[in-house]
Amino acid sequence: MIDHPSQTLASFAANLRFDDIPEPVIRRAEDLFLDWFGSTLAGKGGRPVETIDWFAQQMGPATGASEVLISRRQTTPLFAAMVNAASSHFAEQDDVHNGSVFHPGAVVFPAVLAVAQSLGSSGRDLLTAAVAGYEVGIRVGEFLGRSHYKIFHTTGTAGTVASAAAVGRLLELTPEQLLNAFGSAGTQAAGLWEFLRDAADSKQLHTAKAAADGLMSAYLAGQGFTGARRILEGAQGMAAGMSSDADPAKLTDRLGERWALAETSFKYHASCRHTHPAADALLQVISVHDLVPEQIARVTAYVHQGAIDVLGPVLKPQTVHQAKFSMGTVLGLIAQFHCAGMKEFDAYYNDARIAAFRDKVQMALDTEVDRAYPARWIGKVTVETVDGRMLHGRVEEPKGDPGNTLTRAELEQKALRLAHFSGAATAAEMHAVFEQIWQVAKINKIERFLA
Repeated sequence: MIDHPSQTLASFAANLRFDDIPEPVIRRAEDLFLDWFGSTLAGKGGRPVETIDWFAQQMGPATGASEVLISRRQTTPLFAAMVNAASSHFAEQDDVHNGSVFHPGAVVFPAVLAVAQSLGSSGRDLLTAAVAGYEVGIRVGEFLGRSHYKIFHTTGTAGTVASAAAVGRLLELTPEQLLNAFGSAGTQAAGLWEFLRDAADSKQLHTAKAAADGLMSAYLAGQGFTGARRILEGAQGMAAGMSSDADPAKLTDRLGERWALAETSFKYHASCRHTHPAADALLQVISVHDLVPEQIARVTAYVHQGAIDVLGPVLKPQTVHQAKFSMGTVLGLIAQFHCAGMKEFDAYYNDARIAAFRDKVQMALDTEVDRAYPARWIGKVTVETVDGRMLHGRVEEPKGDPGNTLTRAELEQKALRLAHFSGAATAAEMHAVFEQIWQVAKINKIERFLA
């Protein structure tokens, strides 16, 4: 029996060193850093993001070493982390870890970059801290389980602890101090799915607060501020209040042997990850049978319960962002354009053709898909054509999963598209960013990435 998993997890993160991390995991961390960077730039101009940036400008200093990527202004680590975290979760293009149903990049990298710039940390320090944040956050998400995700947005809850772990590693907190940081982070962890029913802006607030509150928790712990020692598994801790199927063993699952960061997926479509398996399966059917939307009478997407919980409330999306949580809208874009990217959502989410296709789509709970989830996200669809054919599509791994991953060239192209869409950076600037990130482990002092 594990006696004190919170302590074990804190000790692992506090004691992690760059040389402990296998080279393939470091390379994957660089990939994830670039993917996060592009996703953050894509949030420029988004009303929820700009509103949080407005708040940061009202409340935070106008000077500092930490970079707000969408505006290129500088401020303190707290407010830079807050804005960058909000921005990186706006386009629905940020990374996701399947088993924990958690978006680690959106809460780990904003905090890590902001603090590393403030401290003048090395690239090796930045990467080590990011790995610590991913390993902790993913395990907390897995520990909280499927029952947690039904009500809580895991990126807002586990993400607060992930941010604390990452920043604590950069601050070189002791294991005892980092355990206190976990306590302060966990007591602030929040994020409820109810916002989806109203097309509300809360999703960006979840990541903004998770990154900022985790950062604050680590800094406070460095000054002797104490937190609950068993905030995760204690009798009145996170699991007690937020889960009915928590498994403490998952908090320390093969620490130092299984690198959960390397299991993280990239998002190919600009939508909720729960739509991706069906989108890829539909694209397969359309490509094999050379279908156009008018030939399709009905589509059934066979999904896991988590997809129904998150996507089910969105029937007629009222905003671009809400449309990214509509299975019918996503599949409509796939059928019409063979793509569900930023441009397609922005221009066509409420197009009459897409709305008509939305009415042809239904989700059905599938025993095989649900049993495999969340470790595997199988995509299955049945397409009924107007001439009476029943066509079936299936994908074992959506595009972007570790077994069907994006190459570095594809990651660069994705980042270029995102920066171009929002106007946040030129192609030349992005190519300079690519050079920095691919060589980040050799940088002695992390400074600004955009002039």
